[in-house]
Amino acid sequence: MYSLLADAVIIIHFLFILFVVAGGLLVLRWPKAAFLHLPAACWGAFIEFAGWICPLTPLENHLRRLGGEAPYTGDFVVRYLVPVIYPAGLTALTQYILGGLVIALNLLIYGYVYYRRFSRRRHRP
Repeated sequence: MYSLLADAVIIIHFLFILFVVAGGLLVLRWPKAAFLHLPAACWGAFIEFAGWICPLTPLENHLRRLGGEAPYTGDFVVRYLVPVIYPAGLTALTQYILGGLVIALNLLIYGYVYYRRFSRRRHRP
């Protein structure tokens, strides 16, 4: 049971990372998604810049230990998703670059949303 919960945590963690990186794209279709995405993107960038780890990481490791597993060995989820979330050789410089990329990508997306929204208002009679 604990191993399944740990797998669920890693999947949620992966989906959260996807949302942090590309969730701004949802704002193009649903502008109110910004109320969820902006705090998530800020949290993701902060974690990278601070060199911290997400609280989901210790939770997953704890669940794996309770399930009698060594963290990050074994099944499909761990084999294929963990290297994306926790790449080997992750350095502070790499984390700064990743945090900067998250910010840059989202600034571009939100800049486009802002431009699109306010350029329509100026052209209305």
